[in-house]
Amino acid sequence: QVQLVESGGGWVQSGHSLNLTCTGSGHPFLTSIMGWFRQVPGEEREIVASINWNGVITKYDESVKGRFTISRDNAQKLVYLQMNSLKPEDTAVYYCAADTNGAISTMMSLPEYDYWGQGTQVTVSS
Repeated sequence: QVQLVESGGGWVQSGHSLNLTCTGSGHPFLTSIMGWFRQVPGEEREIVASINWNGVITKYDESVKGRFTISRDNAQKLVYLQMNSLKPEDTAVYYCAADTNGAISTMMSLPEYDYWGQGTQVTVSS
């Protein structure tokens, strides 16, 4: 099993930055594809970014390309989401998730993720 805990959320003004951290535990973390997702109340959860097991391959939703960066530190079992130039439409609960099957072809597919954190709120004011 993989246990995931997100931290680093908060309130910021538009144009500012936040860095989210996902702390993982459990052996499968090291070989898992990791993803960051977000969800606004009343809307479906959507993927923001994903990273393969060794950090070589990263993918982003078009809405965050050039602003967000996903990275990981396997020695510390951490996954980061650096969010720059934040916009009010980035406001959401952000979730960290693990895909323990690790298929690169489905890195951006929500149903493939089998372990989830509890989420952290990010609020961006205009």
